[in-house]
Amino acid sequence: MRYKKSELSVDQIVGASIRVLARQGYARTSLMDIAKEVGMSKGAVHYHFPTKEALMSEVLTTACDAVADRTRAAWTEGDRPEASIRSSLQELWSVRAELSDEAKVVADLLAQALHDRQLRAPLAEYYRFAVSQVDEHLTSHLDKLGLKPKVDPHLLPRLLHGLLDGLLMQRIVDPEAVKDEDVINALEVLALSLFELVPNTPDPQ
Repeated sequence: MRYKKSELSVDQIVGASIRVLARQGYARTSLMDIAKEVGMSKGAVHYHFPTKEALMSEVLTTACDAVADRTRAAWTEGDRPEASIRSSLQELWSVRAELSDEAKVVADLLAQALHDRQLRAPLAEYYRFAVSQVDEHLTSHLDKLGLKPKVDPHLLPRLLHGLLDGLLMQRIVDPEAVKDEDVINALEVLALSLFELVPNTPDPQ
């Protein structure tokens, strides 16, 4: 039987993959499990995605887009850069802390990548996109506030995502240890230690 590579079919497979992966994890998920979830034959799924790793690449793209869509509005909300930065930090944490299916899948794949090298390339691409989004918006807001980073500015988004993902893993294993408001306050305090005020910069207020 021949199958048409339609966008609808791909979206259905990716959506089913995220649901199954969130329920039972990467190591215990097969293409057959995903095929059953989406209501297709294994051959149909294999036609769209020849390998499990190819499917994971698309799953990570979808997960990254979900995070990007939620945080994009927060970055551009209002005219006050300091308020925009805080709301964006809240959104970046919330999208993880809510433990949506997408967040569960990314956390699981990050852990699996320690032993499965084939997962590293799509995860690296996931981080490149996530980092570029933060880099693009954060830089403009810092400029408006007259702040200059004390470290390589391209490292800042990596530090931010690394901290958020690390805190998420702690939240998963010890739900009471990490409080939402404490995370945001800590991020703001840490951020201040990484920046200095540019001389002769007018007060943004």
